[in-house]
Amino acid sequence: MSARTSALDSLILGVDIQSGDVRGDAPSYAVVAFDGENVDRDVVSYRKLRRLIGREEPAIVATDNVYELAENKDALVGFLRELPSGTKLVQVTGAERPEPLSRVASRHGVPYGKKPMKEAEAAARLAAGNVGQEVRAFTNTTRIKVSRGRSTGKGGWSADRYTRRIHGAVKKRSREIESDLDGAGLDYEVSPTEKYGGYSNAVFTVEADPGEIPVSTGRAGDTRVEMERERTDGIEFEPLAKRRDHVLVGIDPGTTTAVAIVGIDGELLDVLSTRTADTADVIEWIVERGRPFLVAADVRPMPNTVEKIRRSFDAASWVPGTDLPVDEKQHRTREVGYDNDHERDAIAAALFAHDDHAEQFERVARKVPAPIDSGEVIAEVVGGESVEAVLESYADDDGGDGGDSTEHSEPERSPEQKRIAELESRVERLKEHADELKGTVEERDERIDELEGELTKRRSEERTEVRKDREVTRLKRETDRLERERDEAREERDALSGKLDRLKALWKLDHSNFADVEGEERDLVPVKPIEKFTVGAIEAAEDSYGLAAGDVILLRDASGAGPRTAERLAETSPRVVLKHGGLSEAADEVLFEEEIPVGAADEVTIREVDELAVARESEVEAVIEGWGERAEERRRDRNASMVDQVISEHRAEGS
Repeated sequence: MSARTSALDSLILGVDIQSGDVRGDAPSYAVVAFDGENVDRDVVSYRKLRRLIGREEPAIVATDNVYELAENKDALVGFLRELPSGTKLVQVTGAERPEPLSRVASRHGVPYGKKPMKEAEAAARLAAGNVGQEVRAFTNTTRIKVSRGRSTGKGGWSADRYTRRIHGAVKKRSREIESDLDGAGLDYEVSPTEKYGGYSNAVFTVEADPGEIPVSTGRAGDTRVEMERERTDGIEFEPLAKRRDHVLVGIDPGTTTAVAIVGIDGELLDVLSTRTADTADVIEWIVERGRPFLVAADVRPMPNTVEKIRRSFDAASWVPGTDLPVDEKQHRTREVGYDNDHERDAIAAALFAHDDHAEQFERVARKVPAPIDSGEVIAEVVGGESVEAVLESYADDDGGDGGDSTEHSEPERSPEQKRIAELESRVERLKEHADELKGTVEERDERIDELEGELTKRRSEERTEVRKDREVTRLKRETDRLERERDEAREERDALSGKLDRLKALWKLDHSNFADVEGEERDLVPVKPIEKFTVGAIEAAEDSYGLAAGDVILLRDASGAGPRTAERLAETSPRVVLKHGGLSEAADEVLFEEEIPVGAADEVTIREVDELAVARESEVEAVIEGWGERAEERRRDRNASMVDQVISEHRAEGS
């Protein structure tokens, strides 16, 4: 228990079946709530147990057998899926082949009784001591799927607009989720399926638990969002208590404190940067990840905060001869990942410390026999002990064979003789070490030359990469531009397609030999409606289906137009203008002067065809003839009026 840290950051529930069976109708459970000091006990049904877990959100649900909570593996997966995101299910008796709870409790000094309530309490107390295996069926990866919330259905042009709107909504919601994930600093990948007008769906793979993802699920309007944790290959068991190896620790103190953990093999194990954690929090974080035997800083002398942490572990210290230059730290940490300069400095300190001791680590490891933990020996040697003395202490701990033979025993040495022998041994080791260091200096000089050449090569490669990145960025911008142009072209194509359909219908009406018009319907002539007698309405009609010389024009509302509007209509040279309502005198005069026939739409039988219309040719001719007669009479009246005016003016001048 001494090597374990406490699991009691919050509540732990110990559970044991009280009566019945999970495969039956109504099992009941003994439940013990343990917070490190207080113990609460109760007996609840299975349904109430599930509600209790969901309401209290304990850190751990502990049991001696997980199949007391689920009848099979599928049911166990379902139980794990419904647990709160911060709750672990722990089997305190082991993994696939659990031990008896009594034996585990006895081994760890936890009180045990055969009654279900006692077994539930024992499970809770064992889990509090980090005893047991966490049961897992899901990874820390979550899939988010954004899809259509409605069926696109079937239909014509209107259905195309509806489909485009839905796909556009899916794309917009996907972009919103991307923004939420970026804002939360989560790593993710997204795989969209592009369809007409946007996305039909988009799948996000997020490296986080669902409780950490700021995205709401469910259907909203045209979109649906679903979230599901990724399954493991089966049911997995992971020990609560992790093995704590000997490690080197690099620390960069300040407003932002950074800590790096490096193994004896030189591998970066973990890194932390924080602005809020105090020294106690940093020490606790380090304890959870290993046993530090060497604490390093990147400056000389060692800062007080780093020295305080070093003393708390009674670890050896390492500082460089002079403050480490930034370029050397960047070069040494080039192959590891970090988020900021503080993490880089902490990692560099730990790695440079490892580099200084790497040969010593290898030499000690070669001398340590297999049964002994080489990490333990290395830690003591770095602390100032000799390899021989450490190995001798291990031999002393193993003890003799218990015999009373003293034939080969050496006479006991005095403390002074032991001290002299130890110093002589140390002198020999220091001489050997000095020779090794001379060889190391030569090797380092050669290595420096190699690294300088490699650095020159790497810088050249980095410049090439920078140029490549710039080109990729340029090409990406160009791709985005082309995609926007493509989307605009698709929209224009859709509009032109509808316009083409209308023009085809107009062409059929304008040609007398089309197959689906028989008999008297061959007398039809196309009519092009204009909603209002305004310049805007005329231009809108011209954009929609075109206005050409010889067209029959229908003004649905002829009132209110002035001479400019009439002149705009006259520019199209229509064959005749059919109108609803009365023309203004100014507009009527313009059309009369341009000799454009005008007649009442009520005199012609007009049949609507979508946005266009048709009328009988004979009736249109009749309107034109009627206008011609009225126009001739109007000209005679105008001429007579002009003659009368001339005579009147002449008489006035004569008098």
